[in-house]
Amino acid sequence: MSSTESLNGKGLALIPRADAAQTMKDFKSDQEVRWCPGCGDYAILAAVQSFLPELGLRRENIVFVSGIGCSSRFPYYLNTYGFHSIHGRAPAIATGLATSRPDLSVWVITGDGDALSIGGNHLIHALRRNVNLNILLFNNRIYGLTKGQYSPTSEIGKITKSTPMGSLDQPFNPISLALGAEAGFVARTIDSDRKHLQSVLREAAAHRGTSLVEIYQNCNIFNDGAFDALKDPATRDEITLRLEHGQPIVSATKAVRRAADGGIEVVDRAGVDEAEILVHDAHRPDPSLAFALSRLDAPAFDHVPIGIFRSVDRPSYDSLMAEQLATAVAEKGEGRLDALLRSGDTWEVV
Repeated sequence: MSSTESLNGKGLALIPRADAAQTMKDFKSDQEVRWCPGCGDYAILAAVQSFLPELGLRRENIVFVSGIGCSSRFPYYLNTYGFHSIHGRAPAIATGLATSRPDLSVWVITGDGDALSIGGNHLIHALRRNVNLNILLFNNRIYGLTKGQYSPTSEIGKITKSTPMGSLDQPFNPISLALGAEAGFVARTIDSDRKHLQSVLREAAAHRGTSLVEIYQNCNIFNDGAFDALKDPATRDEITLRLEHGQPIVSATKAVRRAADGGIEVVDRAGVDEAEILVHDAHRPDPSLAFALSRLDAPAFDHVPIGIFRSVDRPSYDSLMAEQLATAVAEKGEGRLDALLRSGDTWEVV
C-alpha cells in the first residue's frame, strides 16, 4: 500500500482521492448480458454495478466468484476479476482466495440450488468460519438453468418437471440455515427494490467476516410470480415486516410482539399497545431472536421480514489465521513453505 492510500473498515486499500471517481459504467464489462428477458438477475446486476463505485476500491482489488446456475454468469458482466467456478464450490474457492489475499474484496454469487444442494456443506462451513467474504444468494425457489426442477427452497407440493405430483421435500430456509451456522451478518432483500438492495449491500460490504444476503429473485420462465405479494402495491406494505436496527418491527397493518409462550407472534398493529411491539436488535449476540424472526415467513407469505436479521462482530477466519502464522514465525521460526517442505521425514536424492 502506498503512503497516499487509506484503509476502509475491512482493511482494504481505498483509491487515493486524487484518482478519478468511478461510475457504474466503469464496472460494466464488454460482454453481452444473456439472461431470459424479464429475469430478476438484470435488476440485481444493475444494482451491484451502480453500488460498486461506493466501495472506493480499485477494480483489480474486487473479485466475484460464482458456482453454476443462471446467477453464476455474473462475473462475465462485471469489469472486475472473476472466477466462474464449480457447482456448489464457490464458497470453498472464495475461502482460499480471501485467506491468501486479504487485500481483495471477495464476493460469492450463488443460487438456491447451487448453494443449498450440492454446495450446502461448503456454504455452512464458510459461514461458521467467518471468512472475510460476501455471499449473495439469489433465491428464485426453482432450478432455472436446468429448466425448472424443484430446488431446496421450493415449497412442499411444488409441481415441476421433476415433481409432477408435487414436491415432498421440506424446504430450506436460507436465513435460518445461516443463523444456525453462526453467521455474523445475515440479511434478506428483493431484486426489484434497488434502494433497499443497495442499502443491504452497503452494510454487508462493511462487515468484517462472512456476510450472507438472500435476494428474492423472480424467475419469470419457470417460477414467475413467486414473490408477487412482496411487489404488488396492494399487498406489499401490509405483509413486509421491515427490519431496521433500533426500530419497531411492523408493517402497515401488522406488528411483532413477544408471545405468551416466550416466542414471537405477528398481530394486528391497530390492536396492540406500542410498548408491546418488539424493537429490532440486529447486534444482539444471541441469535435466537433473529432465528425466530426468520421463521415468520413460513409456511406462506402472510408476513415476510425483510432487512438485516443479524450483524455482530467476531474475529474473521483470515485475521485469526494471519495472527497464528505470525506467532509461529516469531516464536518458532516456522511458517516458510520451503522450510516446511524440507522438514520432518524427507527423501534425499544422491
